[in-house]
Amino acid sequence: MPHTLAPMKATQDDSARLPLHGVRVIEFCHMVMGPTCGMILADMGADVIKVEPLHGDTTRRLVHQGAGFFATYNRNKRSLALDLKSDSGLKAAKTLCVDADIVVENLRPGALEGLGLGYGALSADNPRLIYCALKGFLDGPYAHRKALDEVVQMMAGLAYMTGPEGRPLRAGASVTDIMGGMFGVIGIMAALREREQTGRGQPVMTALYETTVHMVAQHMMQYAVTGIPTGPMPDRPRAWAVYDTFETKDDENVFVGIVSDTQWKIFCEAFGRQDLYDDPSLETNALRSEARARIMPILEGLFGAMTKDELMAECDRVGLPFAPITKPHDLFDDPHLLKSGGLLDVTLPGGKKTKIPGLPIIMDGRRVQIRHDLPRIGQHSRDILVEAGFSTNEIVEMIADGAVLSDD
Repeated sequence: MPHTLAPMKATQDDSARLPLHGVRVIEFCHMVMGPTCGMILADMGADVIKVEPLHGDTTRRLVHQGAGFFATYNRNKRSLALDLKSDSGLKAAKTLCVDADIVVENLRPGALEGLGLGYGALSADNPRLIYCALKGFLDGPYAHRKALDEVVQMMAGLAYMTGPEGRPLRAGASVTDIMGGMFGVIGIMAALREREQTGRGQPVMTALYETTVHMVAQHMMQYAVTGIPTGPMPDRPRAWAVYDTFETKDDENVFVGIVSDTQWKIFCEAFGRQDLYDDPSLETNALRSEARARIMPILEGLFGAMTKDELMAECDRVGLPFAPITKPHDLFDDPHLLKSGGLLDVTLPGGKKTKIPGLPIIMDGRRVQIRHDLPRIGQHSRDILVEAGFSTNEIVEMIADGAVLSDD
């Protein structure tokens, strides 16, 4: 008998209000780029089924700087653990995809095609399918290469721009993977909109390298406009006269920016330096930028006589841009995030309760919430297969044969 996917029951009363409620996504992803795409869709209400091997997504077992990857990018998903090399496991995956709205994958090129899970094979049975592939490179001379975050940051000039001259440095977060996943979502949303008009799905593709090139486009265009190559961010001439980190008297650091003539006036009045405001040689930002060697020691002396809290309080009072130098783990106690709902309660697979940043989006006055904690490997396998139309006997047989892992 044909297998028809039944709609998933909402786990929260307001889940039906989410914009992607009723959209089903099958995710074949690991690491960061693909799971980010799936997480955003899941946060927006889609039923995202994470298909992972019987031993689980290898991202679950990363250590050191990768230890938080799985916990960050896999909330609001359900886990189905399959052996795609087995006949019944592959049959289950194909059944899910035939009834799905979207497939998201970031495996090596050709991996799913070799299993009959590529767009061509699946769209023949499901012409409404939107198939998003997130790769290292788009089609072209580099398409065969293996890509990593560092690889594309080095190739696209981002590492050059981030570190000092002669010391290329990768960015301090997985920015290319995360933004690549976001571009995947953008492509998927456009394809969903087009499907409303045509009734047909389509393949969507984005890649790490082109994502990183997009990020450095401003530097490319600076060269196009001026004819002068841009230098690394730490070493290049400043566009703003005051855009620096200052040491305070309690040996802390605070960033302060004074980027307009209005802010210069505010600074001079607040810190008792009317003489600087009256100086015609400092009248504009361009003039102040040329006079940095003269004005920076003055600011260093003023700010260095204050504690971190005193300097931040004064900048906050008068409306000058400022920031403490925060470490990521400090954000668990950030009063703004706690008050605004920016940190969501989540339970890790081992049972530990913690908080996690939510999507930085408010829609109709609501923050997106967590409907599903991070899934255990195969936690939802049995439920998903029942919804897909498999009988109890079929499911028991697949589990016994090692084609499916169910941890329910």
